[in-house]
Amino acid sequence: MRHIFPTYNRLDIELVSGKGTEVQDRNGESYLDFISGIAVCNLGHSPSGVKEAVKKQMDELWHVSNLFPISKQEEAAALLTSASGLDAVFFCNSGAEANEAAIKLAKKHTGKTKILTFKQSFHGRTFATMSATGQEKIHSGFGPLLPTFEYLPYNDEGALSDVKDGDVAAIMLEVIQGEGGVNPGTPSFLKAVEAKCRELDALLIIDEVQTGAGRTGRPFAYQHYSLNPDIVTVAKGIGSGFPVGAMIGKEALIPSFSPGTHGSTFGGNPLAMAAAKATMETIFHEEFLQDVQRKSEYFMNELNDQLNECSIVKEVKGIGFMMGISFHLEVKDIITELRGNGLLTLPAGTQVIRLLPPLTVTYKELDRAIHILVSTIKQHQSAGVY
Repeated sequence: MRHIFPTYNRLDIELVSGKGTEVQDRNGESYLDFISGIAVCNLGHSPSGVKEAVKKQMDELWHVSNLFPISKQEEAAALLTSASGLDAVFFCNSGAEANEAAIKLAKKHTGKTKILTFKQSFHGRTFATMSATGQEKIHSGFGPLLPTFEYLPYNDEGALSDVKDGDVAAIMLEVIQGEGGVNPGTPSFLKAVEAKCRELDALLIIDEVQTGAGRTGRPFAYQHYSLNPDIVTVAKGIGSGFPVGAMIGKEALIPSFSPGTHGSTFGGNPLAMAAAKATMETIFHEEFLQDVQRKSEYFMNELNDQLNECSIVKEVKGIGFMMGISFHLEVKDIITELRGNGLLTLPAGTQVIRLLPPLTVTYKELDRAIHILVSTIKQHQSAGVY
């Protein structure tokens, strides 16, 4: 790929087709896809309902810009506000754009400048969202970052209690850190963050870009903790692979995003809204979410039982199908071995294998994945190559 900037360490296989949880490469090899486009293909590859909705929209209208009303925006926004309990939506094209909108709205609404985030967080790769991200490897080489972000240790209530700054516009966090290692927040810490926001008269922004759209068995992961956010950001799984992101906020914030304060040429276009609406109409059904909870609990329990005596495994962690296996060693070689055995996974940091299957994965596919994971990990341990 000599005409492409090398911003990714690409794998040595090219995927050319897929249905549900299975994908095929150019050489005809098949794999169970437990990457799902990094938590994007929540309904699996080529979901028929989404495909038909986009095809229908393509025959009608592709793009008109936000100078005109787009009725499917209101329909998709109603699904998001109903599922979240919030009131208004701004549509964009990605998670980073959704987080950019949240950062702007928080500063505009409060008149304050500082935003607190957490170490090992990940919020995007634009300049503002990179500055919000609490990982040095993301910052390296780009010179001075935006100065109004401060990083606190995650799950550390003591460090949080020391914050007294009256210029804090918002605290922004993932309830399960994804890129940072699949690190769930503890209930007491997350409630302490919410309380600190109220104490400082600051907004609570929850980044659900990776955890939203049913991945944890609820519409949004913060709902496991009974949190009351002011702003929620989503992307990835709400469009089944079509570029779509959204920022959802409370009614009190609406006047702060008046005409001319923010915008997006492509955000909320008819094709994106057709994909998002069809995706969310499936995922936000209670029966669908209960099925995700049952299957993910089964998967977690089986992995815990079968990996219990593997000395190189530290723990299996996560909520729903936002799951990770943490090791006492680097996992790069294990991920390569898993791929050779027909299972696609990805890292979260250097010592965690992240597991993000489609939410439509079957029990039979979960059993196949468990067999591949357990046998590969045990073989790696027996070989002593670490």
